[in-house]
Amino acid sequence: MDAHGSSPDPSRVFEIRRPEVARLPLVLASPHSGSVYPAEFLAATRLTGEAMRKSEDCFVDEIFAAGPELGAPLIRALFPRAFLDLNREAYELDPDMFEDTLPPYVNTRSPRVAAGLGTIARIVGTGEEIYPGKLRFADAVRRIEGFYEPYHRTLRALVDETRTRFGHCVLVDCHSMPSGWSGERTRDQRKVDMVLGDCFGTSCAPAVIEAAERTLRDRGYTVNRNAPYAGGFTTRHYGRPRQGVHALQIEINRDLYMDEARLERRPFLTVLAGHMTHLIQVLGALSPGV
Repeated sequence: MDAHGSSPDPSRVFEIRRPEVARLPLVLASPHSGSVYPAEFLAATRLTGEAMRKSEDCFVDEIFAAGPELGAPLIRALFPRAFLDLNREAYELDPDMFEDTLPPYVNTRSPRVAAGLGTIARIVGTGEEIYPGKLRFADAVRRIEGFYEPYHRTLRALVDETRTRFGHCVLVDCHSMPSGWSGERTRDQRKVDMVLGDCFGTSCAPAVIEAAERTLRDRGYTVNRNAPYAGGFTTRHYGRPRQGVHALQIEINRDLYMDEARLERRPFLTVLAGHMTHLIQVLGALSPGV
């Protein structure tokens, strides 16, 4: 349901791009590249749509668009992260954002909530406050039931289908990071191009992150593991290597492929997409034992 209580249009929630034939034990997810802003959401905020777009993982779905052609499904949210963050627990909320008392089952003390970036975010990527006043908990419930839960039910189904068909599934959660995410650099003083997260070795078999890191480094990228992004809710929740589900989060430095101020593509996006096509093939070719 939307903020006014009506059921959301399914076409505003998410899109699944399925392959004609499933050929790879892989599922690709882009939870933050959505840019369809519900009118009722825009009316309730104090920011313009352009200001809120700074929180988007712009064009990430395009970077991994070859997945379905290669034989792996791609699911992408259509709504924006500023409206609802799919890479959080369902109820990871800041009590100071709401006029009513939150139920005990709500996680109000996570580091994400403290940073203003819970399931319903308080701020956008630039640090600006999204709302002029307090929300009602019922508004959060409507968003979670109408947008969050359908997305994750569908993602779970895709993962289960893939594992059943191939014996295992590699879930790649696809993200981007702002170029100013930190002052951290590699030992030779180059900026980090990509961060791979496996929740410090718990969300996928070592062979998965090792293959990803090797493939990216061979293409000339600088790569970190788990710093500063070790993996969000999706990676932690779905990654169960002993049960045949391997979840890996990829964060791509936006400066590689886009003008962050203008939110415009750079020519290198096409090259990057070609490299991600190769990465999809590498991860899809891993043996069942990974």
